[in-house]
Amino acid sequence: MGSWLSEREQRLVAGAETASAATPVPTQIVSNGEYLPPPQTDTQKKVERRIFELADEHGKHLGLSRRQFLQTGCGMAAAFLAMNEVYGGGVFGVDAAEAREPELTRARAERLAGQFIFDVQTHFVRDDFNHPELLDLAKFAGDHWNPALKGDTSSLVRFKFQNYLKEVYYDSDTSMALLSGAPFDDPTWWLLSNEQIVRAREVVNDFAGSRRLLAHTVITPKQPGWMDEVDKAISTYKPDSWKAYTIGDPLAPSKFPWRLDDEQVMYPFYEKAVKAGINIICIHKGLLPLDYEKSFAGVWEYATAWDIGKAAKDWPQMTFVIYHSALRAFLELPDQALQEFEATGRIKWATDLAEIPQKFGVNNVYAEIGTSFANSAVANPKFAAALVGTLVKGFGADKVLWGTDSVWYGSPQWQIEALRRLEIPEDMQKKYGFGALGDANGVTKQMIFGGNAARLYRLRLKAAENATPLPAYSADRLAQLKSAYEAGAREPSNLRYGYVRAG
Repeated sequence: MGSWLSEREQRLVAGAETASAATPVPTQIVSNGEYLPPPQTDTQKKVERRIFELADEHGKHLGLSRRQFLQTGCGMAAAFLAMNEVYGGGVFGVDAAEAREPELTRARAERLAGQFIFDVQTHFVRDDFNHPELLDLAKFAGDHWNPALKGDTSSLVRFKFQNYLKEVYYDSDTSMALLSGAPFDDPTWWLLSNEQIVRAREVVNDFAGSRRLLAHTVITPKQPGWMDEVDKAISTYKPDSWKAYTIGDPLAPSKFPWRLDDEQVMYPFYEKAVKAGINIICIHKGLLPLDYEKSFAGVWEYATAWDIGKAAKDWPQMTFVIYHSALRAFLELPDQALQEFEATGRIKWATDLAEIPQKFGVNNVYAEIGTSFANSAVANPKFAAALVGTLVKGFGADKVLWGTDSVWYGSPQWQIEALRRLEIPEDMQKKYGFGALGDANGVTKQMIFGGNAARLYRLRLKAAENATPLPAYSADRLAQLKSAYEAGAREPSNLRYGYVRAG
């Protein structure tokens, strides 16, 4: 198997750390390498210019450089103001005064400080990962984009454990995370082994003195010996849930695609999972490249929602969490995707997913928003509103889960702020029967950010009598260190770590 991006595609991209503007919200789509990112659009360039104008104007008033201003809460507000101005429709709730009055952003941060945010999709990579095509961005950048970076290996650590902790727990409001992985036909491409995932859970929770990290075990149906790994997970790893890719391999046509409703392959697994009490399975769906029918010939349908309904109906004891909400991926053509939605009221594959509860009469399917929301918010905020509206309408607000696919996109704080401020425009609410998303601290967003996942993973957020108490996040060791970090006036880097399309 080759690199994630072809040689031709590699010539078209640049490292996001050095090539994208360090704005609080990205102004072009960042790829983790699973797909070729589209070029920055004229509209996104306008957003970037407007952010810089606001930064220069308000930064001068506050005695801050542009870079300093963009690292503040006022800078984050300015980014959403710029997006509202350029995209129109007022999708993000933000007041112009927030960009120039630090007291307002501080008050807002204090009001949201107690919010419980459980990110159910996060990643980092093992130290001995040996595919420089993905990770050795410094060398690659030095050879292809910026000779000054030759010999600098610092970018390698961006994807590793220490930076993961900083970006997720220190530089964002995330309270709890679920560490995930991905399967490949070639096992050397695994980002983390299942053993390393559960070891990381142990390290973080022991260090924090509370339950801050949950763990997946990745399963590989049809691959030789896959059930032996399931048995080992049940006896030894004891994961909090399972992770799987029905397409088999996210990077190339796999020899091992499979269906959730395959009675011979999967039903014996469900039986084991239910008996073991590990009955949540998280499935990567969607996110295929634009030319998916050609590049994933013979297997692309395995990434659609075609196999979910029957499996969910046959196995009510299992819970099926669909990552990225099965969005086919509109990344090259965001405006066209919005036009298609406005003409048909449908979003490719995501609407199919949202119809499953009613169509099959099931209540054990959940939608996770992941990269689909992250890139929609950057590429076309109205489409992001349509996506979230479609999911909440189809599933109910109690079956939509928060996930960010961090640490690929740097700190998830900008994604958190995007959902906190997102509102579905009134005309869209009326036309499609969507409900309002409400305040950042309102019921719907509280459920999406953490309440639903807490219920699903049976978390005791308040210590119950006669049970092992779960220390308040405000009192554990991670919280203490985060307070010290913030007291030191450390500001977020606003770095993104994947690829962007070169200009």
